[in-house]
Amino acid sequence: MLFLVIFLGVIFIVLATAVLKIHPFLALLISAFFVGIASGMPLLTVVEHVNSGFGGLMTSIGLVIVAGTIIGVVLEKSGAAYRMAEVVLRVLGEKRPQLAMSVIGYIVSIPVFCDSGYIILSSLKKALAKRAKVTIASMAIALATGLYATHVLVPPTPGPIAAAGNIGAADYLGTIILIGLLVAIPATIVGYLWARKVGTKIEVEADREALVLDYDEIVKSFGKMPSTFKSFLPIVLPIVLIGIGSIAALVGGESGWINFLKFLGSPTVALFLGVFASFLLLPELSEKTLSSWIGEALKEAAPILLITGAGGAFGTVIKNTGVAELLQNMDLGALANGALFLLVPFLIGAALKTAQGSSTASLVITSALIAPMLPQLGIEGAIPLALVVMAIGAGSMTVSHVNDSFFWVVTQYSGMKVTDAYKAMTMATLLQGITTIVVTMILWFIMV
Repeated sequence: MLFLVIFLGVIFIVLATAVLKIHPFLALLISAFFVGIASGMPLLTVVEHVNSGFGGLMTSIGLVIVAGTIIGVVLEKSGAAYRMAEVVLRVLGEKRPQLAMSVIGYIVSIPVFCDSGYIILSSLKKALAKRAKVTIASMAIALATGLYATHVLVPPTPGPIAAAGNIGAADYLGTIILIGLLVAIPATIVGYLWARKVGTKIEVEADREALVLDYDEIVKSFGKMPSTFKSFLPIVLPIVLIGIGSIAALVGGESGWINFLKFLGSPTVALFLGVFASFLLLPELSEKTLSSWIGEALKEAAPILLITGAGGAFGTVIKNTGVAELLQNMDLGALANGALFLLVPFLIGAALKTAQGSSTASLVITSALIAPMLPQLGIEGAIPLALVVMAIGAGSMTVSHVNDSFFWVVTQYSGMKVTDAYKAMTMATLLQGITTIVVTMILWFIMV
């Protein structure tokens, strides 16, 4: 009966968000109360677990999400995202335009939301397609899949951070970032190859139109852009600091230097130093930038914080229903092999993603559902938990179709028909998800 109650809670979330169009925050919160009450938990205890679950997750990752969102907005508005794209184009050359767009997407979506990244790079994609004499659809899929890979796998994007928080891996963000960057490479390559194979056969109306602005004119129209060093610093600095902090934690000890490196490498401090580094990109220190831009970032962060916190409440209620004790008494021998267990979060994540469309919601809900299983299976520590986050991410990218806002951003800004987008975008994300879970399972055999 307990498993049935949890199952009904998940079904409610899917129907509420996909059919009734209720905001995921409310759907998660309602489901948390339903699961708690229906499982026989005392009413005041349900309230206590909802509050502690929401607040507990905000304590560990709330400020990290805010800092990451601020960095993303500054990179977007200052032209730094364009500068990073230009650097990649210079390095790879214009003879491999689809590969260039895939790499650009891979880099830009680490701090910038994939929807925003696609929109701001859309004109660049079209101009480069014209110059290189390739189809716009092939460039669109290459860019979209590159953005998508790091969006679901690499912090400081909120989805992977929320998943890490739910399964108790918030202290291992350095490991998750490094493994996420690694796992996202095959996913990006698969997207690039699919763009070359299928995208080149799709023609959109813009392919037949004359080029209004070429690549150089588009770059000039953006105005004076920041330097390469300043553009990459807000992304690279936090990743390096978190990496150093992780190494310091492995070395151990309580010396002043070790503690100082751990302090710098804590995700909250590292991301806020990244925020300060992003201030070097501001065209001026004024109310417009310091207040308006930051205010816009906080507005973007608010719904993500609410969804993440509600996911934490849902997860905490589930953990305290007694499901962990039930799992402990069950024969989970078939799942004791961690690599095989990774299929569980993958399939749950894929079902949720396909049903309700949001990768972030899928990451949050799936991680809350599987968290009670991990201690019973002995899955703990930095690398195993990081690979669990990758498995959840693999499911949460499978697949993007008409109920996903990113699907419509790609179709509208590329001019593809919906039927063509299914062949190109939806199939590409299916292949990316399958590739990611296979790579994750292989890494489990090698590293765990």
